[in-house]
Amino acid sequence: MTTVPPVNAATEIESRKADHLSVCLKEDVQFDQVTSGFEHYRFTHCCLPDLDHSDINIQTTFLGKNLGAPLLISSMTGGTELARLVNTRLATVAQRYRLAMGVGSQRIVIEQPHLASTFSVRHLAPDILLFANLGAVQLNCGYGIDECLRLVNWLEADALILHLNPLQECVQSKGDTNFRGLLSKIAKLCQQLPVPVVVKEVGNGISAAMAQKLIDAGVSAIDVAGAGGTSWAKVESERARDHKQRRLGQVFADWGLPTAECLSSIRAIAPTIPLIASGGLRNGLDVAKAIALGADLAGLARPFLEVAVESEAAVEALAEVLIAELETALFCTDNATLLELKNSGALQRVSGFSAPAS
Repeated sequence: MTTVPPVNAATEIESRKADHLSVCLKEDVQFDQVTSGFEHYRFTHCCLPDLDHSDINIQTTFLGKNLGAPLLISSMTGGTELARLVNTRLATVAQRYRLAMGVGSQRIVIEQPHLASTFSVRHLAPDILLFANLGAVQLNCGYGIDECLRLVNWLEADALILHLNPLQECVQSKGDTNFRGLLSKIAKLCQQLPVPVVVKEVGNGISAAMAQKLIDAGVSAIDVAGAGGTSWAKVESERARDHKQRRLGQVFADWGLPTAECLSSIRAIAPTIPLIASGGLRNGLDVAKAIALGADLAGLARPFLEVAVESEAAVEALAEVLIAELETALFCTDNATLLELKNSGALQRVSGFSAPAS
């Protein structure tokens, strides 16, 4: 059974969620020195593709669900009125383009059920691949199969994301830092939960060695969520109320494994595990590079958040341009499908800019 915290603790979670949105939108919380690593790769340009652009097909499936494009609106928010608006706009566009979508951590829903509607989007997006979300560390804080089922059912989700965030919890004031024994609890949950369990980081990456342990534990998919995008150490540093926590976030602001490195290393040891690339992807060319490196789905968070607070039309415009950029990368590498792109060998690692032969 879940130990429900006192009301003031639950209110603190709601305040934290509001802070996270505000800090991510207003402050410089991107990695400074560590990048996603995609800039180290170039596609070999094909000057004479044997294609009509209309031949290009970027549809795919992930965890048995059909998608119009290999795009995931990554888990971001919920629990506040602004989050409700953001999730509404994102879900509406996700349905229109058949994109996957995740919501932010739903822990607050267990502790304040009246806020469940700020996450609820299934009525707006009946056909999308939708991910529920909970911090894995909560499995050491009284949460178990009952709570996870409740979150999945409330959201009418297709799968549950368990996010791993040890660095964020260290920097966060009063963070939950008991990660002991979580792997076995994740394995047990994978056996018991009737929907797939996806494990993701929150921006510091998953190594190949750890990915293998998660695969052995029975996870259905992995989201590498590597370094190069939003630094949650920076986010928590901005929120910190004392010097120690603020300094921790500053010192560890660039901690983590680059997304491209995580992708290539995990795919090398696990050729079949469904793999999501997120962490610092900013455009459709990054998405194409991620797919070529072995990802099945590419997740973006901050780019969608920035336009979602503006309008639904702005979210739609972003979806349109991401799809156009991805299709252009396929066309200019002479690949009609995502599978062809993966197998084409068109992506090369380079130490500096060069102009490969067409």
